[in-house]
Amino acid sequence: MSTHDLYAKAPDAPGWQVPATGAARFTWDYDDGRDRLLALYQKGKDKQWDGARRIDWDQDVDPYDALGLPDEALALHGTPHWDRLAPRDRAELHRHVASWQFSQFLHGEQGAMICAARIVESAPDLDAKFYSATQVMDEARHAEIYARFLHDKLGLVYPVNDNLQTLLGDTLRDSRWDLPYLGMQVLIEGLALAAFGMLRDVTDKPLPQQILAYVMQDEARHVAFGRMALRDYYRQLTDAERREREDFVIEGCYLMRDRLKGAEVLENFGIPPRLADTYSEQSAYLRLFRKLLFSRIVPCVKDIGLWGERLQRAYLDLGVLDLGDASLDALMTQDEEIAERLDASRFAAEEAARRAEVTATITTAATGETGS
Repeated sequence: MSTHDLYAKAPDAPGWQVPATGAARFTWDYDDGRDRLLALYQKGKDKQWDGARRIDWDQDVDPYDALGLPDEALALHGTPHWDRLAPRDRAELHRHVASWQFSQFLHGEQGAMICAARIVESAPDLDAKFYSATQVMDEARHAEIYARFLHDKLGLVYPVNDNLQTLLGDTLRDSRWDLPYLGMQVLIEGLALAAFGMLRDVTDKPLPQQILAYVMQDEARHVAFGRMALRDYYRQLTDAERREREDFVIEGCYLMRDRLKGAEVLENFGIPPRLADTYSEQSAYLRLFRKLLFSRIVPCVKDIGLWGERLQRAYLDLGVLDLGDASLDALMTQDEEIAERLDASRFAAEEAARRAEVTATITTAATGETGS
């Protein structure tokens, strides 16, 4: 079935063309480059995996409880509209919310794939080009996985959110080579990592848990790459150039905050747009969710050297300034370990099942021989 047949609302156009500016940069310097980036490049090569094989796609998913989220996670919960919903409509709302969330992951991963390709083209240093080439493959795998989950398990897709599309467009249109890094590696990837992590830690559903844990293992490397490359470059900027990047971050963070409301889901259930926005703003669960989604962005922005007064005021207004002191390295290490533990437990269980099957077969054969 075509993806267009699964959209909750048809996209405005079958595709999207973003006029790109800037130069493709070649370098004739084939020296080793920065050890940290080359080590990350080696890790990127070593950690490639096949989403069709590493993930157990045979697991059943209830599309009406795909993520195991509580009713409190829905913006409508506790409102008069919620009280009027029949049980089947509440279940359908859960399906739409899961679809909307994973659809934005899908569209963001396609954007990340395109931005990573732009970085290969425009980055001035060969070590950065090398690593970005591995990231293009990572992002293609992520888009493939999210598309398969939406097609095969939910049967419902949402168009790209307007604010996410705006940030993607701003990131791709800018001619400065570092903006795809800043827009994608820090803002969009940082936000995605936090969203993935919260869902990974909340869900008790094996298939989405596998998807989120394994994708996060890759994304941890991507954010580390952005931090390394931008921290080195931003030390050389003038105050005016640094302010321009901070302005980009401020605008992008407000767009991301507004992206997280999911009002388009409520509109499909007959809620007027303005009221849908109000419900999302008033939800205590979603307010906390929106704040925690900046837990990866704020410390990363501070780490790369963008921490001017205007930026700090914006983060104070967003209610996330206190997140600046979080340890990104600890979070990234945790992401790696969770994926590895998940692999170990899955494969240990499979090995135990295989041993039990072999033992049962041997026992059956021996019993048969004794009986004869």
